[in-house]
Amino acid sequence: MTIQDAAAQRRIVNRLRRARGQLDAVIAAVETGKSCRDVVTQLSAVSSALDRAGFAVVATAMKDCVADPERAAADEDGLTTEELEKLFLTLA
Repeated sequence: MTIQDAAAQRRIVNRLRRARGQLDAVIAAVETGKSCRDVVTQLSAVSSALDRAGFAVVATAMKDCVADPERAAADEDGLTTEELEKLFLTLA
């Protein structure tokens, strides 16, 4: 599956960049001896940002399959509905 929708791709990349920034904050918090609460709060933010990016990827794939099932089936990944469901459940 490739992300053809430029707006969706941009949103996903932005979410991943946000997660990267939050992960940098976690590393800095650990290195500077911040409180456990601060570290866990930042880890939660990273996890949430990654989950949202993953859901956006799967949702985009589902939308593509519904909009143009023949093209989606011919895509190099060739994701089936069952495979998309499995990907979705790995994020849940």
